Amino acid sequence: MDQTKIAKEMKIVDRFVRVFCRHHHGTNGAGPCAECLDLIAYARKRLEKCPYDPKPKCKHCKTHCYRPDYRARMRAVMKFSGIYFVKRGRLDWLIRYVAS
Repeated sequence: MDQTKIAKEMKIVDRFVRVFCRHHHGTNGAGPCAECLDLIAYARKRLEKCPYDPKPKCKHCKTHCYRPDYRARMRAVMKFSGIYFVKRGRLDWLIRYVAS
């Protein structure tokens, strides 16, 4: 997978995790907590090692590369943050996610 696609995906993951962390861990703009930073780093490592090109959405992938605990955490982040952005009129994020 090329670096521009990885950077694009990581920008979305980073933004979603930061929103989740701010509302669930009370970090209030100070950056994500250690647990969320770990999730971001894990997501980057998994994304860089993805054998598929083009990369499918993780929920439709044949090979689940996330460990079950990280997968559950990422699912919770995506669910909360996706709803958060839609409620605040950020349909551009949703359209970008669905269209990719």
